[in-house]
Amino acid sequence: QVQLVESGGGLVQPGGSLRLSCAASGFTFSNYAMKWYRQAPGKERELVARISPANNSTDYVDSVKGRFTISRDNAKNTVYLQMNSLKPEDTAVYYCNVRIRNGNYWGQGTQVTVSS
Repeated sequence: QVQLVESGGGLVQPGGSLRLSCAASGFTFSNYAMKWYRQAPGKERELVARISPANNSTDYVDSVKGRFTISRDNAKNTVYLQMNSLKPEDTAVYYCNVRIRNGNYWGQGTQVTVSS
């Protein structure tokens, strides 16, 4: 079965950095685009970043462009989100996502809190 397990969240001061990881299993990882979403309290879940299966195309929501970098290691079945210059408005639960045929799969999420 498809499984996504996020890690790497935590508490960081404004301007700091974190690297999130998402370990995937149960499907052929290299065949699918991977996404990171986030959901802040009281807000809808939003797409933060997307990476193509072959690692040659990435997209970002405007609010994180130039600060966040999505990458993947197909040999390790893992997708990453490097987050730099973090702001308080980046505080949210971050989720890894993959869409496979008619299924939309999510990890359990990892909390990122940006606060002084």
